[in-house]
Amino acid sequence: MTQAVITGIASYLPDDILDNEMLSKMVDTNDEWITTRVGIKERHILKEEGKGSSYLGKQAVDRLFADYNIDPASIDLLICATSNPDYRFPSTASVIIHECGLKKAYGYDIQAACAGFIVGMQDARAYITSGLYKRIVVVCAEKMSSMTDYQDRQTCPLFGDGAAAVLVEPSEDESLGVKDAELHVDGSGLPHLLMKAGGSVKPASVETVEAREHYVYQEGRAVYKHAVFDMLRSSLTVMQRNGLDAETLDWFVPHQANLRIIEAIGSRIKLPEEKILVNIQKTGNTSAASIPICLDEFKNKLHKGDKIVLTAFGAGFTWGAMYLVWAID
Repeated sequence: MTQAVITGIASYLPDDILDNEMLSKMVDTNDEWITTRVGIKERHILKEEGKGSSYLGKQAVDRLFADYNIDPASIDLLICATSNPDYRFPSTASVIIHECGLKKAYGYDIQAACAGFIVGMQDARAYITSGLYKRIVVVCAEKMSSMTDYQDRQTCPLFGDGAAAVLVEPSEDESLGVKDAELHVDGSGLPHLLMKAGGSVKPASVETVEAREHYVYQEGRAVYKHAVFDMLRSSLTVMQRNGLDAETLDWFVPHQANLRIIEAIGSRIKLPEEKILVNIQKTGNTSAASIPICLDEFKNKLHKGDKIVLTAFGAGFTWGAMYLVWAID
């Protein structure tokens, strides 16, 4: 059976950094409070006027093509995972396709919040194994600063900007590639994590702007509890289905939202700390982009044949886990 394998990976973080000391001058917070609760020290921010998520995505895709000598004209499909599209329409995928010169590619956006990468990878897997497409770029591009309220001390320390892209291709080597995934959605989570205005239910108005309803709204306690339970449950399900345990799993890559959530899940799976890939201290929560950014940062540690479990949780609620075997030498 044809396998869907990652054959290239690249990421991009903007140059400007917003650290905890700088943030403490903007809102009533401090480094100790942020570090103790979420484990974040700094985050990257895209400050240039007129540049959105597509700009971040373009940088990641361009790096992917340059690093792996990929001809843009060879790409069949580009899937863009983002909660921060450039516009309500057209799709951010269409902008990236144009800017990167993908002359033959079809493309579309998906909105799975922080679970966007594993959802996009599941889509790519289906296209590859069906034979419909052969060369697919999954790009996650998130200008989280565009919907962060820097007057809200509870949420503004959490988020950063960034993007990452992977090339997914077919392989006849049945030992490699995406092996399994467990994806879920529960719409009852809507009130706990959302942007209250700007959609068709509550269109933008003077009143919604004045009420600051065009930013991330999050009820931290509820989100924390569900994130730990749901990422843990889906990860264990995927591991058990595939005969994996703390000893046989090589790497565990969770969504980088909160260091305490990551530690709680890792301890329950009984994973040694060195098997859990974490970079939240330097990036903050980059939503859909967090897992591939983390994979790219640690790619020199990864070896062909390594068994990896990815897990994420986001608005919706949307969550899940994916088991893949690394294919890049």
